[in-house]
Amino acid sequence: MKRRDLFRMGSLAALGAAGVSACGSGGGTGAAGSTQLQFMYWGSTFEKAAVEKMLKSFEQKNQDIKVKPVFTPDEYDVKLNSLVAGGNTPDLGYVPMSMSFRLAEQGNLVNLFPYLQKYPQLAGYLPDAYLWYGQDKLHGVATANEIELLWYSKSAIAAAGAATPPAVASSAWTWDQLVENAYKLTVDQNGRHPDESGFDPKQVRQFGISISLTYAAAWYGFLRGNGADFADEAGKKCLLDTPEAIQVFQNLQDLVYKHRVAPGPGQLAATGDDVPGTNILLKTKRVAMVVDGHWSLLDMNESKVDYGIGVLPKYAEPFTTSQVAGASSVFSTTEHVEEAVELFAFHIDPQYVDLYKQGLWMPQEKKYYEDQAAIDSWTKNDGHPPEFRTAVVDYARDHGVPDLRNRVKNLSAISSDVLTPALQEIESGKRPAAEVLKAVSPKITGMLQGWQHVQEP
Repeated sequence: MKRRDLFRMGSLAALGAAGVSACGSGGGTGAAGSTQLQFMYWGSTFEKAAVEKMLKSFEQKNQDIKVKPVFTPDEYDVKLNSLVAGGNTPDLGYVPMSMSFRLAEQGNLVNLFPYLQKYPQLAGYLPDAYLWYGQDKLHGVATANEIELLWYSKSAIAAAGAATPPAVASSAWTWDQLVENAYKLTVDQNGRHPDESGFDPKQVRQFGISISLTYAAAWYGFLRGNGADFADEAGKKCLLDTPEAIQVFQNLQDLVYKHRVAPGPGQLAATGDDVPGTNILLKTKRVAMVVDGHWSLLDMNESKVDYGIGVLPKYAEPFTTSQVAGASSVFSTTEHVEEAVELFAFHIDPQYVDLYKQGLWMPQEKKYYEDQAAIDSWTKNDGHPPEFRTAVVDYARDHGVPDLRNRVKNLSAISSDVLTPALQEIESGKRPAAEVLKAVSPKITGMLQGWQHVQEP
């Protein structure tokens, strides 16, 4: 299952029992008195190897604790729902973001607020990392401070004579500059560009840009940068029908149907709806530029892609969506709360975990964006390109706006019932963005329940 699929805002699948027997009843005590924990997670094959290495490292530092990795790459939400229903959850692990708030409110996750004093590093996180479900009620944190970036193929840029995407927010492209360069990078099987006579949009060899219309993290930074938002200050009125929001979504639709520089639905899928990962799209030059999350860095390096990283194009202000990750939480069924919290604090600490140096995760502690020695500790290596400091570290620190899934109550239902179908309609090109958004916004307003609780740790 692709990481992007797990981060989508869509509805939770129905409860299912198949394939969930891997988890036990919250751990136990094995031979020689060792405490047994289970850590459930998703990810690519590269992430699987990295997580297992992290867990081995934890065991080496905690000889009395053994951890069983429960890798669940497919139907994660379905399987976790089933484990919750049966009271058979792991001790800790990943939780799909929208699901985490529901599970916390139902009492299925441990309140971590009392542990902030015991683990000082947890109290020094970026404010948007914390997942609150009420006053002094903390059910977890976003596993990593992932942000959206503009990935590109260096060789495709060079071959087309296009400009290199800026790596500094102050120099971010305007939307028109993005489109201009996407024209140069889009070619059909006969080598023609979309603005040339005879261009065949049904036989495109390389698209200039790919930006998801149905994936909120991909467009939320544009929305905020254009002076718009998903809802008003109270979180009770949808604002997607404002002129500023409509402009953002119409521009995205125009990339496909007006400019013909971006793929439409199904045009990248080899079979069915299975779209190759960003690393494959760039390596094969199927697409020259892709808006995707920082987590792609690990796969880029493992796949030996000739890639570069740029900041997103801007509207009035340069913004990117931050905290685009699943939640990490401790399940209330665990028989070993203290040990589970110990692993919880360990598994996202760059001092002990090399997932940050490898490029999968971005840290949550503030010092890793402010202190030069701390920044170097996870970015000064061959896995992080020269532009990483400005395109990612500085960009995240100064221009990040938290993902909608961390903030909007009732988002799963809103997404599945009305938002995602509306975005899919815009994506199809059947109706202009204004027409679709003006029709759906009142429906979303009727379902809004406000923003999630926020407080200082």
